[in-house]
Amino acid sequence: MRRAVFLDRDGVINRALVRDGRPYPPAALDELEILPDAPAALADLKRLGYLLVVVTNQPDVGRGVQTREAVEAMHAELKRALPLDDVLVCYHTDSDRCDCRKPLPGLIFRAAERYGIDVRASYLIGDRWRDIEAGESAGCMTILIDRGYAERGPSAGPMHRVSSLRAAADWIGEPALNRLRVKLFADGADLNAIRSLAANPLIRGFTTNPTLMRKAGVTDYEAFARDALAAIADRPVSFEVFADEFVEMERQARKIAAWGDQVYVKIPITNSRAESSLDLVHRLSHSGVKVNVTALMAPDQILDAAAALAGGASAFLSVFAGRVSDTGRDPLPLMAAAVELLRPHPQMQLIWASPRELLNVFHADSVGCHVITATSDLLNKLSLVAKDLHGYSLETVRMFHDDASKANYLL
Repeated sequence: MRRAVFLDRDGVINRALVRDGRPYPPAALDELEILPDAPAALADLKRLGYLLVVVTNQPDVGRGVQTREAVEAMHAELKRALPLDDVLVCYHTDSDRCDCRKPLPGLIFRAAERYGIDVRASYLIGDRWRDIEAGESAGCMTILIDRGYAERGPSAGPMHRVSSLRAAADWIGEPALNRLRVKLFADGADLNAIRSLAANPLIRGFTTNPTLMRKAGVTDYEAFARDALAAIADRPVSFEVFADEFVEMERQARKIAAWGDQVYVKIPITNSRAESSLDLVHRLSHSGVKVNVTALMAPDQILDAAAALAGGASAFLSVFAGRVSDTGRDPLPLMAAAVELLRPHPQMQLIWASPRELLNVFHADSVGCHVITATSDLLNKLSLVAKDLHGYSLETVRMFHDDASKANYLL
């Protein structure tokens, strides 16, 4: 399948008209100004083998304050001047309830079907929250050109933030970690580490649990959670209930969910008496609570959790692939099957939880897993990705030699 870069129009490839901190489209062809960095940046993306597809909302046509002919004239000029493969347009307003108006991903899916595009190997570049949320819903890697508009940002946060299309193209062209489709979530409870990782654009979300919190010395659950949320307000964060009775578990879940729109509530698949939590999961999810069903390991648990979440709010399913591997089982077939199971449910994302080594990041990516969690110890190894093996070998030899010298061994 082919790879693509999906591009918003106004503010990405042509200049948006900003009034009172908000962007507006050009009203006519003579107002259309292609941004100076667009031709070279798009040419570089073409050389990398990407299809270039514009996906743009133009609701002024639906509102009757702009003509379709004027919009199409601008698109003809963009296609003449730039190496674009297609321009897909939604002319509807929100009241039309179409499936193509961003933040819905309809335009992306139409392009994918038309051109045979693998959306999970593709990027979306936009300058507004609607663009990023459409890309996230479709499964693309997302890049926000941050123009500082006076409006809310994307609820889930983009994969990367840049200041220009040139910077976005440069980032796409970088190897290894930037090409990963799986999203990295940091797993931990050390506030200093959380604040540091919040500044890393590779970290797309955060998770924690009572065990990690206890190890980190957390004594006040809510105070810790609110401090963590203050540091990472633009990305999803999962906090876990700790009750064992379902009535209390539900009370805790609803309180946790009220801490912020980006909060997901971790509900274990059973309580400590092996009683299923699926009725609670269904009730919470269908009342708007974002649930992260955790401690999943067996195939039937994944199937049942997905059924409970179907039709509900945005959700995660945390499959403890690392613990599965501890039993001598290969988790890859299990995770690949789970990815296919969740494919009809775009509001659900699969988490590869408890990884045992950095290679698991690439395992998760290879099967199309949406998210992998990693502790700081594992994240600290990211600098080793694609490291020259001869150089790494030499570093190892020098380490052995230095340690032997410091020990003053004699034979």
